[in-house]
Amino acid sequence: MKLLIIGGTIFLGRHLAAAAIARGAEVTLFNRGNHPTIGSTQIETIKGDRNYDLHELKGRRWDAVIDTCGYLPRSVNTSAEVLSDSVDVYTFISSQSVYVNVSAPGVDESAPLATLTDEQLEEANAIDASGPSSVNYGKLYGGLKALCEQTVETVMANRVLTIRPGLIVGPNDPTDRFTYWVVRVARGGEVLAPDSPATYLQFIDVRDLAEWILRMVEQKRTGTYNATSPAGSLTMGDLFQECKEVSNSDAFFTWVSEDFLLQQPVMAWTEMPLWLPRQGAPHLNGFMFINCSKALTTGLTFRSLTTTVHDTLAWYRSEPSDNDLKAGIKEDRECALLSNWHESQAQSSNTA
Repeated sequence: MKLLIIGGTIFLGRHLAAAAIARGAEVTLFNRGNHPTIGSTQIETIKGDRNYDLHELKGRRWDAVIDTCGYLPRSVNTSAEVLSDSVDVYTFISSQSVYVNVSAPGVDESAPLATLTDEQLEEANAIDASGPSSVNYGKLYGGLKALCEQTVETVMANRVLTIRPGLIVGPNDPTDRFTYWVVRVARGGEVLAPDSPATYLQFIDVRDLAEWILRMVEQKRTGTYNATSPAGSLTMGDLFQECKEVSNSDAFFTWVSEDFLLQQPVMAWTEMPLWLPRQGAPHLNGFMFINCSKALTTGLTFRSLTTTVHDTLAWYRSEPSDNDLKAGIKEDRECALLSNWHESQAQSSNTA
């Protein structure tokens, strides 16, 4: 298989390139060259910006393209038009953020998608025009991804494979949302844990996602697929216990109520990764219960949680020692919050 990857050097793109090479594919990457590749001599790199240099791809032929970094409809439209006669299938990596309403469990691929006003689309284009380093689409992200999906399908009708991943975890994760917990539990001691060990989680190891996408591409599959773990199969308590066992740490967990965290206030998802408060974000109550049964029927499989935790910790420890985590609560703030929590619990006991 001859495969073109737009991007291919960060997280999912990096693992897609590695897995494709392992499967014997001829791989071409198209990106700005701002990040190193996996270092294989079997990879060809064409340097260019997708907004200005797509002419570099004209006159070439691949079996498929995987677009890992499409955010703006106009740039995705251009890439689809340029490649429409050069590939059989256009694989677009979207997101479960495209859904307009995930307040209840069971959202599947047929659920309504987010939309943007003309003013919001102009705002997104203005952000992009100010330079790659300043791109921060925030609340526009889901609507933009939805528009990108529609744009590709318009240009290449019935030749599009759209993947909507949930939270992607594992080695090389640039967000550190999952990595924070792996590293924090390995450090040991008292760990501030959000709300309840019974809280359900959904995520997918980046390597499982990459390998499944490549199988889908090889089979020339089309259509739209949610891609994450089965809903209701893993809890926060399960994850923390696995992190403790893998790292052989002396960590113990203090489960702090949602009310306390919201009063402090502790920022969900950033200071407390993977935590989505039921009160503070009721519109996301179904985010960890997305229906991925369609992908499961095509052969999406999952490695063990032990492997994901072990490999994530090993990767983090191989990085430079001054590589600060981009997510998670700072150590001094965690200590202060734990002290306040214990004090509040003691006061409650005294007044009971």
